Amino acid sequence: MPKSILKCSAAIAALGLLPSAAWAQGSEQEIIFADRRITEAEIVVTANGTATPADETGQAITVIDRKTLETEQSVSITEILRKVPSVTFASNGGIGSQTSVFIRGGESSQTLVLIDGVRINDPSSPNSAFDFGALLTGNIDRVEVLRGPNSVIWGSQAMGGVISVRNAQPSERLAVNALAEYGSFDTAQARANVSGRSGFVSGSIGGGYFRTGGISALSAGTERDGYENYSANGKLKVEFSDAFGLDIRGYYNKGRVEFDDPFGASPDTFPVTDNEQFIGYVGLNSSLIDDRLKQRLSYSRTQISRVGKEADVPFSFNDNRLKGEIDRFEYAGSFAVADAATLIFGAEHERSFASSFFPAGGGAGPDVAKYSVTSGYGQLVVKPVTGLTLTGGIRYDDYSEFGGQTTFGANFAYSPNGGNTIFRATYAEGFRAPSLTEALPPFGNAALKPETAKSYDAGIEQHFLDDKIITSATYFRRKSNDTIAFSFDTFQSENIARTRAEGLELVLSVRPTDSFSVNAHYSLIDTTNRSAGDDFGNRLARRPKDTASLSADWKTPLGLALGGTLTITGDSFNNAANTVRLDSYVLAGLRASYPVSDQFEIFARADNLFDEQYETVSGYGTYGRGGYVGIRAKF
Repeated sequence: MPKSILKCSAAIAALGLLPSAAWAQGSEQEIIFADRRITEAEIVVTANGTATPADETGQAITVIDRKTLETEQSVSITEILRKVPSVTFASNGGIGSQTSVFIRGGESSQTLVLIDGVRINDPSSPNSAFDFGALLTGNIDRVEVLRGPNSVIWGSQAMGGVISVRNAQPSERLAVNALAEYGSFDTAQARANVSGRSGFVSGSIGGGYFRTGGISALSAGTERDGYENYSANGKLKVEFSDAFGLDIRGYYNKGRVEFDDPFGASPDTFPVTDNEQFIGYVGLNSSLIDDRLKQRLSYSRTQISRVGKEADVPFSFNDNRLKGEIDRFEYAGSFAVADAATLIFGAEHERSFASSFFPAGGGAGPDVAKYSVTSGYGQLVVKPVTGLTLTGGIRYDDYSEFGGQTTFGANFAYSPNGGNTIFRATYAEGFRAPSLTEALPPFGNAALKPETAKSYDAGIEQHFLDDKIITSATYFRRKSNDTIAFSFDTFQSENIARTRAEGLELVLSVRPTDSFSVNAHYSLIDTTNRSAGDDFGNRLARRPKDTASLSADWKTPLGLALGGTLTITGDSFNNAANTVRLDSYVLAGLRASYPVSDQFEIFARADNLFDEQYETVSGYGTYGRGGYVGIRAKF
């Protein structure tokens, strides 16, 4: 192999140890990866924690790149996630409101969320779930969704799946990207990002502002509940040599959301919550022994705070002060034992802290809880014959409060014809440690055990006509045990719930020409309560059984781009007793864009074209028909 290609591959592999490996922007850009020419969209990092060709893992993973984000013109991340197989969500109102995401019917607390490789699940929330309401597309350039457990690599909360978000990367040359938009509901946004390189230093920095007059959070209300958001992102990379580098990342998000008190005297009340999220990361990367040994040593910090209040209600429980912090130290490595065998390994130590203060509860000092966990894992990837990749791993977590947890996982991917047909199968275990509020005094039950899940899936992916048509089908089944639920017998959280999820994911991608594409999926997600009691056999709350989407995009010979999306969500139930039904709904949207010059592009879209009336949570409002226009600049 030429030396230049060897260095390129080594650098990519070293950075691939980070969940935000540095690729060139745009999915069509090809790179040399382990003697293969491959595009960014064909590389995944959530499977092994290191850059891996998608056709070499048995895991079910969807990649959403910057080009797709720009084409779809989505504002919130949930608008994009609803087009991913087996991903659904429920929101208590408009953008900025509390939003839960469910992967393959799992609980929202069983989804691990990473931003630039750093955990951002909130330890101060009741079950450490991440609130997707404040996560806008902003300067995001890639989203990766792993469907199914993968706690061997990611530890706690990677029980239903992993969503990894990557902000804008440093570029080789000076690049400026900016956007401004205005539309319905008095909605406006502006954002910009600058990136570039000077010698052995490269960086990226950006920020954004979003505001909307919104809709009434409660559907019965008349006053609008607005939202305002500020965000900033930054990355700095210093390459001291081909074998050693420094990586620094930061992300900040501050928002104020207005909502309605469901227990208020009327549906038009005036509580607000100020949310702040911060992550910081610093890592050292090295490549040794002729690039066979790649290592990363890092420290990251997550800080989340929520301050709520309600006007003219002096003793409201909407008046609260919540804070969560995570400090995490990691060592991760990979060693090429042979040409056909790679060992992936790591050790981690994490400290979590949470505090809560409710003045209405008596005005005493805040309740505080904390714990730590030390973990180690190893995973072996072998390729015994051409086209076959076998992966197996084990992890052990030692919690200061809950004891130890051992997790296994294995998968295979096999292609008998150079990638035109890919067979996949996975056995994966996942777990979620009890949150601070569920388990530790003064909040909860110290006797709680971690939730656990065992999942199986199998699928086939078929490519036709030089990838002009790609189809896939995946069957999955997951059983969850010791799920934590509140017991009205003991008035505290207990390991009393069991659930089962089973389903089928069908995906079709058609691209007959470079200027025209069609993407579609259908997901059947059958989630049932297997806990003893009156709700046994019922469907899990707010988990639609059927979802589908269809998108088509065409770039005309004149440069005008036209597109549309249709999403279909089946009915569900709002409660565990299955007595309150949420009706099915269909959403349609149209979009267009036109480059007025090499640097500027104008765009427009119409959402919920037919003004569908629907709910994802009973009693809470959703957006009707809306139109938006904007301009995008690139230099």
